[in-house]
Amino acid sequence: MSFATQYQPLLKDVFARLVHDDLAKGSDAEAQARHYCHSGKPDFVLAYLMTSDLPDKEKRSVLAESYDRRARITLERARDFDRRFHREFPLLLTSAADDRSAARKIRAGMPVNPGKASVSNEDPSSSK
Repeated sequence: MSFATQYQPLLKDVFARLVHDDLAKGSDAEAQARHYCHSGKPDFVLAYLMTSDLPDKEKRSVLAESYDRRARITLERARDFDRRFHREFPLLLTSAADDRSAARKIRAGMPVNPGKASVSNEDPSSSK
């Protein structure tokens, strides 16, 4: 199954529109996908990869790495919050585990459950 066919259901319209606008301004889809991969932003990575000419195997690799990177960032955030607020944040740990699972599935060429591969970027201290 092609990358586009398999992962199209994960693509959110808002990201597709943002990417379309960015590409219309002259951005390079592959470079942007790798940039957002490093930042742990798989929604942007997927949107850029859908417009990229990279081979499907490489697209899967970049998308999987973005989920792995987001999992690492989430774990760092969970440790930081644990230190700052003196309590655990199990939902962050669950989100990181979901992202690692998504990365493994993508590398294996399997579909990813869209509801299981997302995490909130909100800082709990900002809700005061």
